[in-house]
Amino acid sequence: QVQLVESGGGLVQPGGSLRLSCTGSGSIFSIYVMGWYRQAPGKQRELVATITSGRTTNYADSVKGRFTISRDNAKNTVYLQMNSLKPEDTALYYCNVRRSGAAMTSVFNYWGQGTQVTVSS
Repeated sequence: QVQLVESGGGLVQPGGSLRLSCTGSGSIFSIYVMGWYRQAPGKQRELVATITSGRTTNYADSVKGRFTISRDNAKNTVYLQMNSLKPEDTALYYCNVRRSGAAMTSVFNYWGQGTQVTVSS
């Protein structure tokens, strides 16, 4: 099975930057869509960004121009560079990998354990 390990979360002041990393094992990541989702207290889980095997990217409107998603298939790793962070970005961030063509409810959809990002002065 696919196992995901996340790192890079923490506490940062408004306007600061963080880079999240997610490294997987147990599968061939070149055929997977990779992405990041987040969930703030009292809110639904929401898409942050995704990147396909062809490196097509998709971003939530709230993070466009501030966040950048990238992938390194040789390292089985997906990154999320977060700049100009705002208090509203505070959330638990989850790494996600999904086999191309699989639904979110599929057994071929996998999640990391989550890493906390807190933006506060």
